[in-house]
Amino acid sequence: MPTILRVGPYRFFFYSNENSEPGHIHVERDDCVCKFWVDSVALADNIGFSAKQLREIDQIVKENQGLFKTAYNKYHG
Repeated sequence: MPTILRVGPYRFFFYSNENSEPGHIHVERDDCVCKFWVDSVALADNIGFSAKQLREIDQIVKENQGLFKTAYNKYHG
């Protein structure tokens, strides 16, 4: 489960065995986790994050979309 980026309390990562789905990034903090699609920067799933936190994460994903796409494609080929 490679970590791609850490911003404040958030860790952005993907699982190594999820190459059957479109490009996405998981985010965790404490007991919360969510998943964003990286091509369209859209929330795919959320467990525990508040709306405010999701807006913060959405902004970080948008700012780092190229990094996430490159890392996902390089790892999953």
